[in-house]
Amino acid sequence: MVFETVKKMIAKQLKVDEASITAESRLVEDLKADSANVMVMIMDLEDNYGIIVEDDQIMKLKTVGDVVAYIEANQ
Repeated sequence: MVFETVKKMIAKQLKVDEASITAESRLVEDLKADSANVMVMIMDLEDNYGIIVEDDQIMKLKTVGDVVAYIEANQ
């Protein structure tokens, strides 16, 4: 399941409790990601799922659910 994989990756990278991450969790406001964290996460997701996230789409990915939906729509 994409959500579980994304949740594990985010928890590891941001050093947050995986159990605290929901689809509604906001990357910056709730999980305290900064722009460098987001870029590394995007690169990891691109490698993991064999997709390319366009630069103009990155700013639209506000929540964990947004990331999951983008992956599901583009893999």
